[in-house]
Amino acid sequence: MTTAVTIPRHGGTGGGRAAVAARARQVVKAYGSGETRVVALDQVDVDIDRGQFTAIMGPSGSGKSTLMHCLAGLDTVTSGQIYLDETEITGLKDKKLTQLRRDRIGFIFQAFNLLPTLNALENITLPMDIAGRRPDAQWLERVVETVGLAGRLKHRPTQLSGGQQQRVAVARALAARPEIIFGDEPTGNLDSRAGAEVLGFLRQSVDELGQTIVMVTHDPVAASYADRVLYLADGRIVDEMFRPTADAVLDRMLRFSGGRPQTPDSDAQGRTS
Repeated sequence: MTTAVTIPRHGGTGGGRAAVAARARQVVKAYGSGETRVVALDQVDVDIDRGQFTAIMGPSGSGKSTLMHCLAGLDTVTSGQIYLDETEITGLKDKKLTQLRRDRIGFIFQAFNLLPTLNALENITLPMDIAGRRPDAQWLERVVETVGLAGRLKHRPTQLSGGQQQRVAVARALAARPEIIFGDEPTGNLDSRAGAEVLGFLRQSVDELGQTIVMVTHDPVAASYADRVLYLADGRIVDEMFRPTADAVLDRMLRFSGGRPQTPDSDAQGRTS
């Protein structure tokens, strides 16, 4: 039986308490009832530090994607509380939650989710256009430069490589200046070179733009870009690592999985992934 660990309320850099962008308190997420009840998250307590890059890892069925979806307000919890800054989102009505996700949270998924009829710039500003907000021109220019898209803004998705399309998705998430960005296997559809570029941009957005990022991944190399790695098993946070290296992450994952390498998993295949 796996034993949960207590996650401290400070970042990996030491020297004082860090600001918290999001937190979970005694969160339980269960599916079904009676003999068919499956517990995806089992009384999870965790703080996500502001201005940090956090990776979430674990075996298939460990609850890592479920945790991210609950933190992002994409899924409801069975019990417990989720907070974005000081706002408890677990009690919000659908309309308020939709508005909060639109105004305060950014998302980057494995699928690029770009509209083929719009060019790169139009895709980047689309969420703000829908919300009736004008982009901050200076910030938008900085984001575009950070992700290396300055020469591709008039191109449509079909005229861009996979790596460039994911850069557009990253820029779209950054452009609205959200409080926190959630990424679910954001480099899963990219080759290693394009994936490294996108991860580099995410790292840059934390270091240079002060962004807060939470990323679910199965890839030790991707996790090595983070400041902190959280490990889930059986719906609980069982370990964490600060300033990770790919080799150290792989070693930790192999110990949790009994020596078996991990493969990508999906909530579409199993809702407890």
